[in-house]
Order: sequence, then C-alpha cells, then structure tokens
Amino acid sequence: MPVPDSAESMRPFLPAKDFETSKAFYQALGFKTLLDGEVAIFGVGASAFILQRYYQQQWAENCMMQLMVDDLDAWWAHIQALNLPGRFGVQAPKPPALQPWGLRVAYVYDPCGVLWHVCQRREGAPQD
Repeated sequence: MPVPDSAESMRPFLPAKDFETSKAFYQALGFKTLLDGEVAIFGVGASAFILQRYYQQQWAENCMMQLMVDDLDAWWAHIQALNLPGRFGVQAPKPPALQPWGLRVAYVYDPCGVLWHVCQRREGAPQD
C-alpha cells in the first residue's frame, strides 16, 4: 500500500529541563519562534522542531539533532560570538572538524544536553 502524499515535514520533539532557558538558547542561536505556548516550535531553514516542557536526563543526553548548513565557518563564527557557555551554562561548543564519515561537523550542546551536529553540506552530495 503506498504512503499518502500529503506529508510535507517532520518535527521532532526535544526536551527542556528549564523551558524558558531553552527557548532563550534557541532564540539566541537565531532559530525563528513559530509558536510560543505550552510548547514552542522553532524553525530554521525549511526545518522545525517542537520544544516541550518535559525532561528525562537519559533521553536528553542521548538526543542528537543534525543541522545541515551551506557555510559551516559562518555558523561557527556566529556560535562562538554568542558565548553560549557563559550565557546558558552549556558545555563549550566543539569547533568544526572533518569526521571519519566525510562530513565537517561542529558540535553544540543545548541547556539540557541535546547534542547538535552542525554540518557542512557537501557539494555534489544530494543526500546532505
């Protein structure tokens, strides 16, 4: 049976130990607030995620998100300028480095431990 064609996007739910701090973190990164209520929906590019008022340490610290960007160096300069550890008490971001699987990646931790992989999109690699 074929999948119906009305689907257009997926939005994962992310945890928030302190909802207001997490919202401020994502706003500082430059994600657009699409909804702010019992949950918050943030968008970046064509993607979005739902920040919820729920936290479970084991889940949060094992949750990872990937953000594909065209200019990782520009994103890294933006991330560094934000002083995320000083403002939000997060682990220090890790600078871009080429990973064994072929992507250049910088790592950013959110206030409850979600690990973001900010990756340079490779030219000629449509799967990126």
